[in-house]
Amino acid sequence: MFHLTVRDHVMIAHSLPHPSFGPAQNLHGATYVVELTLWRNTLSPESIVIDIGEAADVLSSALRDLNYRNLDEHPDLSGTLTTTEAVARFIAERVATSLADRDLSRLDVTLREHPGAWAGYTMTLQ
Repeated sequence: MFHLTVRDHVMIAHSLPHPSFGPAQNLHGATYVVELTLWRNTLSPESIVIDIGEAADVLSSALRDLNYRNLDEHPDLSGTLTTTEAVARFIAERVATSLADRDLSRLDVTLREHPGAWAGYTMTLQ
């Protein structure tokens, strides 16, 4: 299987109002390095998974209205506990919608909070 990864970043604020999150229950900020990996079983006729520029544009578009935003106030995340895992899924769903017409088999979104901690979401396509 072939894959291609692009990176971007997003700066957000949010709170995690559940006792298991300790001080993160309060409003705080995070800067995520966001990695999008796209997978194909076979290469396209151009011998690529997808154009790198296009993949970068799709990721940038998926992040645009999250950057410098309090996720607690984002209308599409209302009622969501915006853990790193949940935000990764949200981004993955946006990307999948943008790339629905591609012959991709899988996508992974990884959010890196710092060099020692990250979480992600994998979505099987088709």
